[in-house]
Amino acid sequence: MASWNSIPLEISYEVVGWIAFTSWSISFYPQLILNFRRKSVVGLNFDFVLLNLTKHSSYMIYNVCLYFSPIIQKQYFDTYGDQEMIPVAANDVAFSIHAVVLTALTLFQIFIYERGQQKVSRFATGLVILVWGFAAICFFIALPSHSWLWLITIFNSIQVAMTCVKYIPQAKMNFTRKSTVGWSIGNILLDFGGGLANYLQMVIQSIDQNSWVNFYGNIGKTLLSLISIFFDILFMFQHYVLYPEKKSPKSPETGEESNEPLIDPSHEHV
Repeated sequence: MASWNSIPLEISYEVVGWIAFTSWSISFYPQLILNFRRKSVVGLNFDFVLLNLTKHSSYMIYNVCLYFSPIIQKQYFDTYGDQEMIPVAANDVAFSIHAVVLTALTLFQIFIYERGQQKVSRFATGLVILVWGFAAICFFIALPSHSWLWLITIFNSIQVAMTCVKYIPQAKMNFTRKSTVGWSIGNILLDFGGGLANYLQMVIQSIDQNSWVNFYGNIGKTLLSLISIFFDILFMFQHYVLYPEKKSPKSPETGEESNEPLIDPSHEHV
């Protein structure tokens, strides 16, 4: 396993990594607090939360397995070379575990607070079942040959796919309602900062090792940052430019709610 060539870069890597962890981790709390204060989840898309839980769960499996398993680490070095470093840091593990817990809490709020007419769509439910079914099949394929690196790479690919899909329901809901009320912009600003810091951490490691292998050795982490940044910019544009919040005595809980949580209203779960 490779070691750091520069102490300042190693320190910078750790500092930036924990900045990403802090920013991303705190980003879950504004939405939780907003839901708690309003005793309502109107404005929060349920498909987004369900897909987000699948995304973070698969990312946690990848990070925990690669960081803690010597067997998987050996398979990684056999694939990419002993001179490379493991592309998962302690902050990645801490973040993904924390993210699963906080997303599960948000899902719990959906069950106990006012939610208007919205339901989880059949599309999102079917997609989650399909994804976990596919993961189970991959597990049994990997089992005979102990192809664990391949298996966790599948989970990493799942989290990338979920990252691409999960934002779409919320962006569409904002567009349909012409409002971002009920959707915390604090979450987006912190997520944006975390995405930038996460990407910078990978750049620092690549500069120190004079190698860009970690970008495609952990393509999930790379795409996670870039996709998150893209959608965060979109949400900021919706919140500050397209649908700025208007000062009104009207309670946000009484605002009109969309019945179209995802792509097609015909997919809504009955």
